[in-house]
Amino acid sequence: MRFQGTCLHCEKELLGRTDKKFCDPQCKSAFHYEQAKEQPERFFNKVDNQLKLNRKILKEYNKGGKVTVRAEILKAKGFDPNYFTHYWKNKKGQVYLFVYEYGFLKTNERNIEKYVLVIWQDYMTKQ
Repeated sequence: MRFQGTCLHCEKELLGRTDKKFCDPQCKSAFHYEQAKEQPERFFNKVDNQLKLNRKILKEYNKGGKVTVRAEILKAKGFDPNYFTHYWKNKKGQVYLFVYEYGFLKTNERNIEKYVLVIWQDYMTKQ
């Protein structure tokens, strides 16, 4: 075999095919990982990651099915109410925003912003 160039990741000499770019699969993977890190985050990934984080936070704070939590607590954990999957409007006209099965309703008690947290129920589908 003769010298064909250098690995794009570790810069070792390459032997073998003329179109070879990497010395092994690990170098190829590491090279592409580094390339992806340098590119701006794709919109889909940003939205998906925030939805996952929102769901995790809502699940963590809603152990009983319905609970009220100060907004500042959720936001300190990274919760962003602008990211949700769907909504449900009750008979009073209140709109609950949902992140998959976990919902929240923004309220204000004595000038303190809070969220009422709920879990999706079967009756919500029937309206």
